[in-house]
Amino acid sequence: MLPGISGSYWKTFFLPIIVLGTGMAISVAPLTTTVMNSVAQARAGVASGINNAVSRVAGLLAIAVLGIVMLQAFNHALETNLSGLASSIRQSVDQQRTKLAAADLPQNIAPATRAQLRDAIDHAFVAGFRAVMFAGAFLAAGAAICAWWLIKAEADVKTNSEL
Repeated sequence: MLPGISGSYWKTFFLPIIVLGTGMAISVAPLTTTVMNSVAQARAGVASGINNAVSRVAGLLAIAVLGIVMLQAFNHALETNLSGLASSIRQSVDQQRTKLAAADLPQNIAPATRAQLRDAIDHAFVAGFRAVMFAGAFLAAGAAICAWWLIKAEADVKTNSEL
């Protein structure tokens, strides 16, 4: 959530991507192993198919939902940043909103206005990116709390059954 519009790739995005990749490597393989070990050998194919299907559907839902979060945050920030511009310029930018940061700017505007538009679009994209990262962090924290609660509940059940 911290990177802005200035700074190099290596200082702003590379290290968080390494952390994300490491986290995925640490969690995905053990999860698959747990799923596969929880079923009988005769049902391994079915378990693998269900695990893969759930994974794909979760990925599709995440892209769809987080895409909506990104677009809403981008649009809100862009509206705020463009409040003082002429309606003709705003109209041309409105037609490009779905392209997010790749929006084409009108050619027939002054260089200062062009720079202001590019800055507004860049800041709006960063605002959308931060909203998506916040949503991901919130969901990860919620998943960690649920896992802790379920593991604790399972440990309590095992402790009570041993008595």
